[in-house]
Formats: sequence, C-alpha cells, structure tokens
Amino acid sequence: MAWTFSFSPVTSPRVPSTSPSRITSCWRFLTMSSLAFATFGLSTFTITNCPQTLTVAPQFLPHSLRIADLAANQLMEIYPLTFGEKPELRSVYLHDNQLTNTGLPFDAFHGSEAVTTLILSSNQLSYLPPSLPSSLVRLHLQNNQIAKVPRGALGRQSQLRELYLQHNRLSDAGLDATTFSKLKSLEYLDLSNNRLGEVPEGLPSSLVILHLGRNQIHHVPAGRLSGARGLQYLLLQHNPLGPVGLEPAAFQGLRGLHTLHLYANGLEEVPPGLPRHLRALMLPHNRISKLGPQALVATPFLVDLNLAHNRLTSAHLHHLAFCHLGHLQTLDLAGNRLTLLPQGLPGSLQVLRLPRNQVNSLDPEPMTNLSMLQELHLGHNRLRVGSIMPGTWQEVPSLKVRACEGPKGVVGELGELGVRVVPKSDPFMPAAPGPQPQRAVFRAS
Repeated sequence: MAWTFSFSPVTSPRVPSTSPSRITSCWRFLTMSSLAFATFGLSTFTITNCPQTLTVAPQFLPHSLRIADLAANQLMEIYPLTFGEKPELRSVYLHDNQLTNTGLPFDAFHGSEAVTTLILSSNQLSYLPPSLPSSLVRLHLQNNQIAKVPRGALGRQSQLRELYLQHNRLSDAGLDATTFSKLKSLEYLDLSNNRLGEVPEGLPSSLVILHLGRNQIHHVPAGRLSGARGLQYLLLQHNPLGPVGLEPAAFQGLRGLHTLHLYANGLEEVPPGLPRHLRALMLPHNRISKLGPQALVATPFLVDLNLAHNRLTSAHLHHLAFCHLGHLQTLDLAGNRLTLLPQGLPGSLQVLRLPRNQVNSLDPEPMTNLSMLQELHLGHNRLRVGSIMPGTWQEVPSLKVRACEGPKGVVGELGELGVRVVPKSDPFMPAAPGPQPQRAVFRAS
C-alpha cells in the first residue's frame, strides 16, 4: 500500500487514502526515525515550495526510498544515512544548493548501489566527488567549481552514459589519460565552458557526442580523437585553434562522424583530412577567404554546409568548389563578400543563404541546374533595377526568394519577372526586441 504524507509546522502527519508515495515537506523536518518512515513503505521524498529553505539535509530517510528531490534549497551538508543504505534508491536531485565537497561525505551513497540518476549541478563542488554509485547512468555536475577529477573517481562507473561537466574550472592538469578511459558505456560528454588547452586523452570508443566548445584548445594532434571511434557529433566551437591548430590527421579514425562544429576557431581554410562520411560541417565566423576546387572533395556526402561570416569573395570561390557535393541540401554563405551567385552549385541544393553579401546582379546561368532549390535568401545585398536578368527563375518553379524589403527597385524588378510578392516575416531570421523591419517573401510563379 502506498501513502501520502503532508507535513506542516502545526500539525502532525496525516495518512490519507492510497496515492503515489510522496513526502512533501514545508517544514524543517520532523524528529522521526528512519524506521518510522520505513514502516509506511515510502518511495518518494520531495521538499518543495518551502517558505524557509533547508541548509542541512534530513539525517534519516526511509530505507525503501526510490526518489529523493531536495533541489533548490540551501543545503550545505549531507549525512551518511541521508542517501546511504537505500537499496531501492534510483534518483537523487540535489541541484541548486550550496554543497561543497566537505558537506558531501565520502560514504554518502554507501549501500545505495542502484542509483542511476544523480543531479549535483549548480553547487560549489571543487572536485568530482569520490565513491559515487557504480550504477550511475546519468551524472550532472555542471555549473560547479570543479578543477580536478581525482584519479580513479570514475573508475567504477561502467554503466555511465551521460556526463555533464560544463561550466566548471577544469584544465589539462585536472584530468589524466585514465579519467574517462573506463567509462565503457559513455555516450554523451559535455566539457564545454572550461579551461582545457587540449582534447582530453583516453576517450572511450562508445562516445557519440563530445562537446568541447568554449575552452582554450589551441591544438588537436593526430590520434588524440582516434580512440573515440564511435563519435558522431563533435563540437569544438570558440577555441583558439587558428590556422595550424588542427593537424591533417586530427580526425583520423572517426569514420562515423556525422556533424562537426568549428564555429569561430580562427580557421583560414577548410580543414584537411575531414572524415569522408561527414554530413554537416559548421564553419561560420572564421577567416576563410577562398575555396579551391579540392577544398571539399574529401566530403562528398555533406548535406549541410555553413560558411557564413567568413571572408569569401567571388573571385576566390572556384566554380568547381561545390560540384563534388552531390547530396548537399543547405548551403549558408551569409555575411561574406560575394558579388555574384556561386557557380557550379549541385542540383540537390534546396536552401541557399546569401544575405549580407555584396551581390549586385542575378543571371540565369548559376540557376540552371537548381531545379530542387526552394529557398534563396538575398536580404541586405546590392540588387537594383536592371540587375536581375530575364529567365533567372525559369528553372526553379518552386523557388521562394527571401529578402528584406529595401530599395523599391528590387521589388519592382522581381515583379516584372513574374514573381509574386507576399508580405511575411522571415522565420529564418531571429527576432530582435522592439519593432521589426518589414520583410517580404518573393515567390516565383
């Protein structure tokens, strides 16, 4: 039989009719032994909506406990038997408290070897707590002050699948080659927003998603990532890699890599040695000024290519740069210095983004092979009356041309060429606070 207890400062516990087992406490905790709780077979303990938040955790909780939620209090201390000796305990939520390593005892989970979820994010931990349950599947430690993972701290967590360590103070000195090597089931590892200077060693082969954005990584040597041969998503954005930070064999062995984020890394060219089966390559906000005929030849299966906000010019964009990309569907070239539509675009292309360039004319030739093109974004360019040649849209009957409404000459020219003008906000532009400029969608008819 399951019971619900409701505590208040002025009343004793009440035993209503059967319902999901839960303790909801808005008091400092009644002086009752753990045996008293165990008598009722309680499974869930939650402290919510308390006018006075807790600074110390309950010293005893029921032996039968399955879920403990003490999040969003001001806890500074946990007792050994708060969560210890609970063989049925599965989930513990301790985020948004003030726990330090001193307040979390070494044997906090002794005898509780069935815990699969432990949330310790947004506390004041300075190193990864030792003696965590070996049964963990999800471990959240983000938004702490963790500068070190002690050797062997993750040596028993062979079932761990998700590890969140972002927004901490981890440096290379706080990790070693064995830190993650025994996590044979790990699929998601987030180390973003730390102080790492290199990609960690000893990454497990089970890893699917690795997030290393916003660190201080300046060099990715050959072979450093090869152990994570199951990797599908790699995020390296906002690291000072520069023009020589990625060695040609940096991605060697990552045959299953699907998506690679290299946003704002100071790159001056498309990196060499990219995995052949890469589907999405994100390179915006770098310093790439040219694309030669071989720049993308190694990645023929790309579906999504983002080169926005680089330094590309039409003179240094080779007409064969994209011709090998027979699966490409989305190409983003926004915020460059292009004056013409690129030549040699693949017939598979569905979305072409060219806003915030210097495009001053349109003619039919670049569009002849683009029968599948559905969206062409041309806002904030230099198009004028007479700069759009007749027949430009002839091969793309389903095309929608999106552009911020600027000089009337643009709208007038498109109208003369049989383009229906429909006022509409552009869903591809993020909303900004305050009044928005009028936008128009031009639909080819």
